[in-house]
Amino acid sequence: MPESTRAARARARIGLTGGIGSGKSALAAMLQELGAAVIDADAIAHELTAAGGEAIAPIREAFGEQAIDAGGALDRARMRELAFADARQRARLEAILHPLIGARLQQLAETLPGPYVVLVVPLLVESLARWRGRVERIVVVDCPAEQQIRRVMQRSGLSREQVQRILDAQATREQRLAAADWVIDNSADLARLREQALRLHRSLLPPQGI
Repeated sequence: MPESTRAARARARIGLTGGIGSGKSALAAMLQELGAAVIDADAIAHELTAAGGEAIAPIREAFGEQAIDAGGALDRARMRELAFADARQRARLEAILHPLIGARLQQLAETLPGPYVVLVVPLLVESLARWRGRVERIVVVDCPAEQQIRRVMQRSGLSREQVQRILDAQATREQRLAAADWVIDNSADLARLREQALRLHRSLLPPQGI
C-alpha cells in the first residue's frame, strides 16, 4: 500500500451533522478553509442523482418514470414530497442512495489531502449504527428549531409547513445532542461560529511530529 494511502487512512475522521438550517455547511466551509479534507454526503447524493448518475437507474426501477424529470435527473421536488410524506418510501430511497454514498465517501476519504477528514452527513444520527464505527468523533451543529425554520424559509422559499415536515422526519434536537462528542452552538453570528471552528480545528490536528 502506498505511504500516502496509509497516511490518509490513519487520519482522524469526524462526522459532522446537524438538522436542516443548523449551519453545518457553514462550519464545514470554515474547516475546509483551515485545511481539512471535507466530504459532503449531500453533494455526493446530488452527483449520484444528476442525469446519468449512478443512482438514476435503480431509482427509476423502484419508483417509476415519474421520479425522473425531463432532463433525466431525479425529480427532487416530487421525491421530497413523497419521501417526507411516507416513511416507507423514504426508506426505499435511502436503501438505494446510502450504499452508493458510503462507497464514494470512503474513496474520497482515502485520497483527499488534509490533516483530518470531515464527513458532512445530514442524517448521521438517524443512521447512527452505520456511522459510529466509521468516525472517531461526532460534531453536532446546534441551534433552536425556530432559527432552523427561519433560515430554511429564507434561503429556499419553502413554507413553514414544508420545513416543519422535514424537521419532523429528522432526528430530534435532543437525539442529536445525545449523540454528540462536540457541540457547536450556531445560535449567534458567523464570527462566533468561526471562533468555535478554529477551536475544533486545533483539537483535531495531529500531534507535532506525526
